[in-house]
Amino acid sequence: MFDKLEDLLVRYEELMSELAEPGVADDAVRFKRLMKEQSDLSPIVEAYSEYKKSKQDIEDSLEMLEAESDEEMREMLKEELSDAKDKVAKLEDRLKILLLPKDPNDDKNVIVEIRAGAGGDEAALFAAEVYRMYVHYAEGRGWKVETMEADEIGIGGMKSVTFMITGQGAYSVMKYESGVHRVQRVPETESGGRIHTSTISVAVMPEAEEVDVVIDEKDIRIDVMRASGNGGQCVNTTDSAVRLTHYPTGIVIYSQTEKSQLQNKAKAFALLRAKLYDIEQQKAHDAEAELRKSQIGTGDRSEKIRTYNFPQGRVTDHRIGLTLYKLDKVMNGDLQEIIDACIAADQAAKLVKMQ
Repeated sequence: MFDKLEDLLVRYEELMSELAEPGVADDAVRFKRLMKEQSDLSPIVEAYSEYKKSKQDIEDSLEMLEAESDEEMREMLKEELSDAKDKVAKLEDRLKILLLPKDPNDDKNVIVEIRAGAGGDEAALFAAEVYRMYVHYAEGRGWKVETMEADEIGIGGMKSVTFMITGQGAYSVMKYESGVHRVQRVPETESGGRIHTSTISVAVMPEAEEVDVVIDEKDIRIDVMRASGNGGQCVNTTDSAVRLTHYPTGIVIYSQTEKSQLQNKAKAFALLRAKLYDIEQQKAHDAEAELRKSQIGTGDRSEKIRTYNFPQGRVTDHRIGLTLYKLDKVMNGDLQEIIDACIAADQAAKLVKMQ
């Protein structure tokens, strides 16, 4: 581990020298690549520098202890030595986590698809609430949310909704939300006061660039039509809606959220690329079944990951055995405690696998 850290330290110093060269910013592609690598290495270099300083503090304290005869000073030095040893142990753990192989998609934006499952209208209502939960969470982190597709029902629910979250590291956080979410509560339409159980599915896909997925024009049919439903003055007056059909997979994308046909077409292609990229990712996961099982929240989409129990005000994440009694806050976007726990569990599983 320490040989690798020394190599990374050398590489970081090389990067800083390159970034200091005159005219480096003139080459936008190179400058962006160097800045990205420097940003990725900074936390590791900072932690390793702190680790080396703490190791030196231990050596200094030991030397001073040998030479010191005053008992009061010796007690103070022993305390400093103990603090430095504790710090070294914590920094070693942190460095192991920082050196874990990074998911190449972690820095990407995400496309999230929520679909109502079992439970009819109640599932559609819950799908809309989970959508709002994610919007609040994303906005709280300063990320941008853009709706791509929405199939709404009259009572305020959604049969399905697809949206993009744009923000640094969005996938690294949101990927833990993929799976089946279950709600237990008394529906407003239930006269007998019985608790119903409904489900929705959440799929989180990294945004795919054109270089990630090549789409052959011969594999695509593009239809344009007039938008329908709520959408302002352009609805039913211009052919702004776009439908893409991908023959090899049978995927159909319908986009009508923008007034411009070009904007709807761009959104439809972005969603299609993400879906095709996701299919390839799932194939890779399936080929590495054991690895997939050892990771938290990045595997099987049919896995029941979380239950939201309204009568008890309880949220339970089944993957990590975490239960919180703050359902109202969670539904308002306070997801960080759950996500942090998923990240910690995922890192712990990967560390065990590396040993």
